[in-house]
Amino acid sequence: MLDIKFVREHPDVVKENIKKKFQDQKLPLVDEVIALDEKIRALKNEGGNLRAERNASSSKIGQLMREKKVDEANALKRRVVEINNLLVDIEKQENELSEQLKVRMMTIPNIIDPIVPIGKDDSENVERERFLEPKVPPFPVPYHLDILEKLHGIDLDSARKVAGNGFYYLLGDVARLHEAVIAYARDFMINKGFTYCIPPFMIRSNVVTGVMSFSEMDQMMYKIEGEDLYLIGTSEHSMIGRFIDTINDKAKLPLTLTSYSPCFRKEKGAHGIEERGIYRIHQFEKQEMIVVCEPEDSPVWFDKLWHYTVELFTSMGIPVRALECCSGDLADLKVRSIDVEAWSPRQQKYFEVGSCSNLGDAQARRLGIRIKGENGNYFAHTLNNTVVAPPRMLIAILENFLHEDGSVDIPEVLWPYMGGTKVLKP
Repeated sequence: MLDIKFVREHPDVVKENIKKKFQDQKLPLVDEVIALDEKIRALKNEGGNLRAERNASSSKIGQLMREKKVDEANALKRRVVEINNLLVDIEKQENELSEQLKVRMMTIPNIIDPIVPIGKDDSENVERERFLEPKVPPFPVPYHLDILEKLHGIDLDSARKVAGNGFYYLLGDVARLHEAVIAYARDFMINKGFTYCIPPFMIRSNVVTGVMSFSEMDQMMYKIEGEDLYLIGTSEHSMIGRFIDTINDKAKLPLTLTSYSPCFRKEKGAHGIEERGIYRIHQFEKQEMIVVCEPEDSPVWFDKLWHYTVELFTSMGIPVRALECCSGDLADLKVRSIDVEAWSPRQQKYFEVGSCSNLGDAQARRLGIRIKGENGNYFAHTLNNTVVAPPRMLIAILENFLHEDGSVDIPEVLWPYMGGTKVLKP
């Protein structure tokens, strides 16, 4: 959410930013916000004048009574009652207009970083850098679901009976590999100086609207019927929510945390073959990282965070690339985002395994996350990044370390977490 003062003083900048995100339908919101802001400020001014008149009248009533000027005192008393009624009406109008303003302000997208390429959708994202040389084996690589089934590592049929499509049972060494990836990612981030955390897996609606846009909320979140609770789509949601309505000591920043959680997502829309199996599912597990920092430090932390994900994947020998998200592919709260994509020998192209985002002060402004400064309090910047989401990491491992006989080598860094198992065999 933008600063209303910024919108008021730079409406053309806000409108140009909306155009860069190809959301022209939102252009009228800027003028609506400015008009609502003017009305609210006028009401505040009127209310202030009435309160000043009421205070002066109230103090004068006592004086008039002492002077036996009862009629004048009673007239002022009636005026005070009238003012109180007017203030009640003004407050009601102010609250209604403020709510209208808030809804519009939360719909206007954040100002994107100048480095962000302009494009309509993810087809116009820009490759920034590649890491490790991608390889294609001299034999056809099966679909990951076929590999998993030959390893007796997955049961989709039973999961469909129990929970429906989009769920799975992982079994045996494949399940253990899944947990090994999570454990390795946890220790990897702890060694980077991040504090490990397991957060709540459900959050209230005010936190949901604080961490994401309305459109994301509708596409992603599962609501608990009859309660003001939502299942988290990623631990970032409850991790950032942890700092709601806080004033943070400047000397203790940055706050760097890494968190484990299951994630629950609706995943609306039609999906092709690449999104069957365990690629796009309703429930999965993830290791996340978040940072709360000084505004001027967020660009540096952004580069650090996505490089951590690259380092994690390359430490396992998996080729990856960094893809800069274009303006039209950025969620409304994001200033900048880079997707890390892993190499798929079967498809002979890269696929998304993580996303790093700088949200500027958008989440902090919505949730009231402030820094105590020498000249007053100001909003922090927040960032988040996927360390690893094992379902997609499993696909990357299965394809990149598959042998023609169907066996799969386990990356050496995961051996300590696998109880001595170094190869998955069909």
